[in-house]
Amino acid sequence: MPAAMYVCICSAVTDRDIRNAVREGARSLSDLSMALGVATCCGCCADCAKSLVVETRSDPPGGDD
Repeated sequence: MPAAMYVCICSAVTDRDIRNAVREGARSLSDLSMALGVATCCGCCADCAKSLVVETRSDPPGGDD
């Protein structure tokens, strides 16, 4: 399993955290903001977080990081 990458430094959220949140039902940046605090401070992570939502939603079920 590859090492986790920090996406949101302000809230210490990794790509794994975001992927797990999407697998548990998060469907938008707003969902991630409410669940994990993503993009609630400086907002520099918003584009990357949105890309991870789209990418994870298109992953086949049961896919591991």
